[in-house]
Amino acid sequence: MLFRRLRPAPAAELTDADLLRRYRQEGDVHDLGTLYERHMAGVLAIARRYLRDEDDAKDAVMQLFEHLVSKLRQHEVENFPPWLHATARNHCLMVLRARQRAGPAAGGALVVHFPDAAGMESAAARHLADDDPAEAEHHEQQLQQLEQCLAELPPSQRRCLELFYLEKKSYREVAALTGFDLNAVKSHLQNGKRNLRRFLESPSPSAASTTDASP
Repeated sequence: MLFRRLRPAPAAELTDADLLRRYRQEGDVHDLGTLYERHMAGVLAIARRYLRDEDDAKDAVMQLFEHLVSKLRQHEVENFPPWLHATARNHCLMVLRARQRAGPAAGGALVVHFPDAAGMESAAARHLADDDPAEAEHHEQQLQQLEQCLAELPPSQRRCLELFYLEKKSYREVAALTGFDLNAVKSHLQNGKRNLRRFLESPSPSAASTTDASP
């Protein structure tokens, strides 16, 4: 009696958990590629949010896949989507930290740091690759809230805050990039922090009506 050899199920027909399990057992990169492609749009969105530049974001997506080739042979993941999103954020933070090694944040955690902004200094901090999914989701919500509040600021204040705190530019560099003089830069930063704190502390969008746009 002849027996047919059972063929492995096509990767596209398997669940995330089944693909992870088979990849750990057999190491077929095609399985990992199928799994990653399912969630790649979300990874790219995260990379765009953190890195801003489209080419840098696409490079980060490819670099992360290369990292997962070895990581997922050794690391057991129970819930892949939130784990992947946390790992993508962590990778982007590492990219940003590498850019800023010569600056004051070289030895510590990279943070979205707006002093006195209602405790939001740690919104994008921490290495999240192995964090609990609920904790990762909490930090993602904080980051989204911060971005929404930034969008409510006058453009001059928002641009100065992003350059000074997120991109670690000096006062003079901010002035050169924006065309404002030093006094105007400092004023936009001060008013921007004040307005940002109002937005973060207020449950109502009506806070926008009190935005201080004065120089």
